[in-house]
Amino acid sequence: MKNNKPTVIDLFCGCGGLSLGFEMAGYDILLGVDSWKDALCTFEHTHKNSKGILADLFKDQPSDIKNKSGIDKVDVIIGGPPCQGFSIAGKRIVDDERNQLYKSFVNFVEFYQPKVFLMENVPNIVSMGKGIVKDSIIEDFEKLGYNVVYKILLASEYGVPQNRKRAFFVGTKNNEKFEFPEPLSTASVTTGDAISDLPENTIENGTNYQIDAKSDYQKLIRGRSKGIYNHEITNHSEQTVHIISLVPDGGNFKNLPKELQQTRNVNIAWTRLNSGKPSFTIDTGHRHHFHYSFNRVPTVRESARIQSFPDSFIFLGSKTSQYKQVGNAVPPLLAKKIALEIKKYL
Repeated sequence: MKNNKPTVIDLFCGCGGLSLGFEMAGYDILLGVDSWKDALCTFEHTHKNSKGILADLFKDQPSDIKNKSGIDKVDVIIGGPPCQGFSIAGKRIVDDERNQLYKSFVNFVEFYQPKVFLMENVPNIVSMGKGIVKDSIIEDFEKLGYNVVYKILLASEYGVPQNRKRAFFVGTKNNEKFEFPEPLSTASVTTGDAISDLPENTIENGTNYQIDAKSDYQKLIRGRSKGIYNHEITNHSEQTVHIISLVPDGGNFKNLPKELQQTRNVNIAWTRLNSGKPSFTIDTGHRHHFHYSFNRVPTVRESARIQSFPDSFIFLGSKTSQYKQVGNAVPPLLAKKIALEIKKYL
């Protein structure tokens, strides 16, 4: 451990939301591994003391990553392998290509034998195949000598202004079973608390804040940032702007005149964020969710605020890519809460 900080490898790290939470909790992030170059560029830019490795974990083995990184020992392995396409036979996850990224995560845990691992995923992983996937995951890690617990956590119960649910599996080595952090007893942070200080129009990267922070959350998220980045608005057609303008704060297509309700065939169409509640889940490039008062979709920075990224975290790549990076991430404040609990088991 460098400076007595527990060490971490982040697999499928994306732009680094999960590892940022661990960093905030006092861990040393040694390495991030991902197959998407844009996300890795952001990861390296925002995790100055960490190494980023572009690798395809379909093919690259733990030994390959060890040789590339020089890292042969680590305290904690974290990550969110894409598991949407699980292939199941009987009561097990079978050896199918679709499961390979999950199996890769298992192989890394087997290779490095960390004291603790944290695997994050979509909430329905727990119910997939009537629980077969969840049971197989637990069994795979128990075979490696870990005590495994899982829980679906709601981000808005941990200081994140977003009703985002994620499943977390945590394995510990000693005979203790990990206990997840209790939800906060304070009121939820709302979308208004998160973004009401950000302007309606595009601003140049690095522009100073125009007004004082309006909430404790904004003070926290501004931190030591030198200004605002990634706040470039999307210009919609006149018709789109007109239709959005008819929807009230927190409303949706049902607030529109009948003839306009079918202009988009998705049940979430024309939905405004609700300024008085946490946001719904930020996804990887939504075009149907709009700012609660401005007639446009949220900017990358507004989306990042809703995900609990500090303003000092700057996203690189095209605007489309930045939206995807934000949407794919684990909210750092949620990750931090779990990371602080994990510390007790190291």
